[in-house]
Amino acid sequence: MVLALLSFNFHLRAAEAIPNELIDFQGFMAIAQSTKDTRESHRLTEAQFQKMAAEPETIVLDARSADKFALRHIKGAISLPFTDFTAESLAKAIPKKTTRVLIYCNNNFLGSPAAFASKTAAASLNISTFIALRTYGYENVYELGPLLDVRTSKLPFAGTEVK
Repeated sequence: MVLALLSFNFHLRAAEAIPNELIDFQGFMAIAQSTKDTRESHRLTEAQFQKMAAEPETIVLDARSADKFALRHIKGAISLPFTDFTAESLAKAIPKKTTRVLIYCNNNFLGSPAAFASKTAAASLNISTFIALRTYGYENVYELGPLLDVRTSKLPFAGTEVK
């Protein structure tokens, strides 16, 4: 038991001693905590999302993988996979940081398991996307809130699996 504790403490110290200025866990946690209340107030119903999506100067951003986007996405959405988020790629997709951005993810939809494969709730892409956009300075971000069935949703879809 003592050996296990010594080994654990050694690994903690070793992990703390490995610098990398391009990784900031404390910064991530601070932004996640500071956006908690804002995120909750920026979650939209299906009707609110649909109304806002139709308004000028609004971008619907799909951060899922390109292959999932190709299968099914909200009509009019732009695809920028989360793994491709950089200051440059976001600026190209969303040139003004004041632009209203609407987001959704796999965990918003049932009835299309290939296109919208559910993630573990705490790993929902909406959470990561919201925090990442705020980290890059996008303040006007809104998220589709409910779990919807693609067969009964009023949101229009496009993609290869849409008939």
